[in-house]
Amino acid sequence: MHRRRPIYLALILLTAALAACASAQPPNSSPSGAKKFRIGMSQANNAEPWRAAMNAQIAAAAATRPELEVTFTDAQQNNAQQVADVEQFMSSGVDLLIISPNEATPLTNVVAKAYDKGIPVIVLDRKVNGEKYTMWIGADNRLIGRKAGEYVATWCKAQMRVPCGVIELRGLEGSTPALERGDGFREGIAANANVKIIANQNADWIYDKAISLAEAMFKANAAVDVVYGHNDPMGEAAITAAKNISRDISKTLVIGIDALPTPDGGIQSVLNRRLSITYVYPTGGAQAIEWAAKILEEKATPPKEVVLETEEVTSANAAAIYQKYGGK
Repeated sequence: MHRRRPIYLALILLTAALAACASAQPPNSSPSGAKKFRIGMSQANNAEPWRAAMNAQIAAAAATRPELEVTFTDAQQNNAQQVADVEQFMSSGVDLLIISPNEATPLTNVVAKAYDKGIPVIVLDRKVNGEKYTMWIGADNRLIGRKAGEYVATWCKAQMRVPCGVIELRGLEGSTPALERGDGFREGIAANANVKIIANQNADWIYDKAISLAEAMFKANAAVDVVYGHNDPMGEAAITAAKNISRDISKTLVIGIDALPTPDGGIQSVLNRRLSITYVYPTGGAQAIEWAAKILEEKATPPKEVVLETEEVTSANAAAIYQKYGGK
């Protein structure tokens, strides 16, 4: 069984329960008689634990605002389906659209279409091309990648690994976080000429897919000093892959990104000495609802971008960060 499925199911159930609470009032009304606003939330892929957490945070934030009603869709990592989801939201007359795009280019036109129709569009996490959206909320993926690369450059020097071989498990090709995390990482490792990326594959953010790819890369490379996973599930997949082929990676640096404060999230993995390091990647769910309320109720003009902060999580600070973000 997929080791991440229990928390994924829990997050989905929480999302459904909170969404039900958020939409329990009669249409277009709230307990105070104020206008009800309808929000369409188009998610790229609920099967990723980080995205399930995003949905749960959006639903939780909306549940505190009875004037907001949020409907969720799941594109299941299918660009055509997500376009259709957004088209359906437009047809149904939503007041605001939140979209976390699967890939940038395929979703650009439909986001622009909604924007041109006068529907406020909050682009969350991944980006689209151009400027036809109301605002974007997300973390600086290039910065996160660069921080990871700088950490690797320093670690390889301290460990006297010459050369220092890296295998990279990348996110979905065409998604902006995968491109930016990869480019930023290359900028970071440039500080140490001995660091070499010896293999990289797109595992599309998915744990199961990353296992077989990591196994193949381990088999093809006798010396692997660093594993760079573009998210925590892919970093964990490399650990599973090594175990499957009886490969000792106890002295290998394994990096992830996301750092969910959940029992099987990245912070706990660092505490359990599985992942060596990870980076907090906020979902932006609560911020999206906060800005949606301002746009709809106050007619506020939001900034074009809201950049969320990251934190580097190591064994030295993992316990404190876990507590800071509400881990239990």
